[in-house]
Amino acid sequence: MPLASTATSIDGGLYTWITELAQRSPAALDSVIRLWSDYGLVLFAVLMLASWWRSRSAADPVRTAMALCAPLVVAAGYLANDLVKSLFHEQRPCQTLHVVTVEACPALGDWSFPSNHAAIAAAAATAVWLTDRRLGAIAVPAAVLMAASRVWIGVHYPHDVLIGLVTGVLVARLLTIAARRCAPAVIRLRDTPLRPLVAAR
Repeated sequence: MPLASTATSIDGGLYTWITELAQRSPAALDSVIRLWSDYGLVLFAVLMLASWWRSRSAADPVRTAMALCAPLVVAAGYLANDLVKSLFHEQRPCQTLHVVTVEACPALGDWSFPSNHAAIAAAAATAVWLTDRRLGAIAVPAAVLMAASRVWIGVHYPHDVLIGLVTGVLVARLLTIAARRCAPAVIRLRDTPLRPLVAAR
């Protein structure tokens, strides 16, 4: 069975139902969701920055090590997801099913599976959650909303964002926990000119 047909048979009906619901929804709602989908990843950068800032005040070298490694963790999550994407070459559902979507359909060859936005959001949310539960309580639902928004605007199947979320979580959990081993380096930095990176004072 061709890959496009396989993807459609998995959850093409659900995708079509969601995109039709988006078409029947108020234009203002669609605009808010589209803006979130296009620019919402900025929130995760802010949350990672806040997590690092709060870790300095907590004087916990393990937390600080994880917070400092968070951007690298997210980059690794993106690269792992993009590697999977390059192996499958699944066309966007808006190209395959020819439905009317909130967002303009990406060009042919801009692969759909799995969702990079979902993977990045999930990796960032996982890194933040493991470092700072209070900020993680914001990041985790935001990641789910980011994934859902990609289906709502029509650029991904539901399974694209689901696998993107799983990939981001798995990579980020593994690497963020591994980053705890950098705590001794954080302690050593307290006695160098780089102290402001790891301590509030």
